[in-house]
Amino acid sequence: MSQIAKIEAKAEITSPAAKVYDFFKNNLNNFVYLFPQVFKSAHLIEGEEGHVGNVKLIEYVLGKAMSVKVKTEEISDAERSMTLRVIEGDITQLYSSFAAKLTFTDGCVNWSIEFEKNNDKTPNPENYVELATQITKALDVYLLSN
Repeated sequence: MSQIAKIEAKAEITSPAAKVYDFFKNNLNNFVYLFPQVFKSAHLIEGEEGHVGNVKLIEYVLGKAMSVKVKTEEISDAERSMTLRVIEGDITQLYSSFAAKLTFTDGCVNWSIEFEKNNDKTPNPENYVELATQITKALDVYLLSN
């Protein structure tokens, strides 16, 4: 039987942590415009933008076209952190649970991804970790130029 595992990654940033945090919290849908090669659509389908409990439907490409429903489970403005949990989608074919906690500090965004594999042959989600750090670094470059 699989158990919950964790992968952590850090993406260095030059932008103020508060600015990057604010973008992830309130403008996640804009990834479609910033990274059209990966994100094909992102729609708020439940709740209110920037608040706990909101649900987004995101269509993306990571090797192949996929979709996912993600719920904002936790937001802490004091700690500049948030937790996003997958509640439906293609990723659930590989992982019975999948959640990402993001913590924003000056100079760095920490990604902590907890997951439970559906079976022992399922690979660790290294491709999601790599995507997370790439989009964080690219977002940093975008925020510095705007």
